[in-house]
Parts: sequence; structure tokens; C-alpha cells
Amino acid sequence: MTNTKTISTENQRPAVTVDVLVFTVMDDQLMVALIKRGIAPYKGSWAIPGGFVHLDESLEEAARREIEEEAGVTDVFLEQLYTFGNPKRDPRMRVVTVAYYALVPGNRITLAAATDAAEASWFPVSKLPPLAFDHQDIMQCAIERLKSKLEYSNIAYSLLPPRFRLSDLQKVYEVILGTPLDKRNFRKKILSLNLVEATGKMDTGGAHRPAQLYRFKKRKMIVFS
Repeated sequence: MTNTKTISTENQRPAVTVDVLVFTVMDDQLMVALIKRGIAPYKGSWAIPGGFVHLDESLEEAARREIEEEAGVTDVFLEQLYTFGNPKRDPRMRVVTVAYYALVPGNRITLAAATDAAEASWFPVSKLPPLAFDHQDIMQCAIERLKSKLEYSNIAYSLLPPRFRLSDLQKVYEVILGTPLDKRNFRKKILSLNLVEATGKMDTGGAHRPAQLYRFKKRKMIVFS
């Protein structure tokens, strides 16, 4: 006779979730949106926004739903990061999560805690609180991916408004890479890649000197060699 317990165990299926890291640049820092969990497990701990995938939605649809619920934004850069499936990553059940990361300009953000979150807030990636589940590993993976993308793509466009100073663009690179860059060499490299163009308009606001405003020729992902 076949063991009933064995059949039950074999028929179990892992649950699928999405976790979405939402990054932006504010106050000259790379920031990430976190939520404080309002329910067990890890109640009261900070975590990456996420949730279970609905039966009638794709993985990307679930990720975009989470972004809209937690960050209040749509039409943002979104890319699948990695799948995390350690059998012990969630104490409730067997859960496989597909992680995504999103990039948004700082002026488009209004965080709002969802139903299972007590609070939502921005944190500098350099000063993160202890994170629930395996979210520290997911965070580190996303930061390394972002640094790598800067080297061979125009991904910085998704963190800037339509018009910007070259110094603004340089600051995005510096806060992600975590190191200062030489102004002359940076501008020479960026202009040689033919990714941005002058708008013919000047930024005259603020305390800084008037500066030429630029824009990306294409506000979509472009990979270059």
C-alpha cells in the first residue's frame, strides 16, 4: 500500500511570489523603498515590497502591481533580477520568489504602505536596517546588477527627469558606483557614446551657475559595447 503521507508531500507545490526593489536617487544617495511588515512572519521587520502572484497574472504583471501599490508609480523601468528558492527562505511554507528591480526618478515617488505593511519608507542602500527573509541577499544582488548595467547601457535615464544637467547624470553614476568621478573625463566619455543631446535650454534655477540642459536621445534601454 502506498503511504498516504508520501503522496501528500509529493503533491505539494511551492508558492510563487515577486519581490520588487524600487530604487531612486535622492539627496545625493541611492535610495531603496522598504516596507515594515505588519503581519507574521517577521512582523515589525523591514522588507522588500512584494507579494504572492495571482493565478490570473504573469510575473511581470504581479511586479508592476506591487510597484503601483507600494510606490504609487506606473510606466517605470522594470527588469527581472533573479529567482531565489532556498527551501527555508520562508518559515510559513515552501516559497519561490522572482525578484525584480525598478528605477524611478525621485520626483515621481509617493510611497504608500499596502494592506500587509505597517509603514513604507526610503532608506539609503549604504545604511540599511536588518531585513526579513533572505532580502539582504536579494538586495546585494540587485545593487551589483545595477552597478554592472551602468558600464554597458544607458540605464541611468530611468533615474533622471526628461531634462537634466550633465552634473546630475554624473551624480547618478557616482552614487551607484560609490566613488567620485573626474568631471572632464566623465563628460568626454558620455558625449562620445552619443546617448545624450543638448536641448538648447539652460537651467537657471537654484544656487548653481546656469548650465546646459541635456536629454537622452532614447528613453529606453540601449546596450552598447
